[in-house]
Amino acid sequence: MQETAHSAPDGQITGAHRELLDQVLDKWSLQVLDQLCERPSRFNELRRAIPVVTQKSLTAALRRLERNGMVERVVVSSRPVAVEYRITPLGRTLQELIDALLRWTTVSMPGVERARARFDGEA
Repeated sequence: MQETAHSAPDGQITGAHRELLDQVLDKWSLQVLDQLCERPSRFNELRRAIPVVTQKSLTAALRRLERNGMVERVVVSSRPVAVEYRITPLGRTLQELIDALLRWTTVSMPGVERARARFDGEA
């Protein structure tokens, strides 16, 4: 089997894998994807749903997700014209993974907090 820039032998993580994971699973993209898996949203709806995100960070996250095919930007014919963000079929494939990550953090957080307290107590 011939190796390409996007595949690696033995499941190794390549630069292309790291770049995609960094862009799809970063702090804001994960929250945007979680919101858009629920329903399409306009920019300001996303801002309200993720109140700590800045306008600049949300714009950057949406652009990264759109570039990677996870989100689509749809112009809604209304007065005034509006833009809505929707999860794409490719983005929808992440829903199960996102839900699993969120469940894992909920279940694991007490153990993580104990480990942090132990580590910080030794420092």
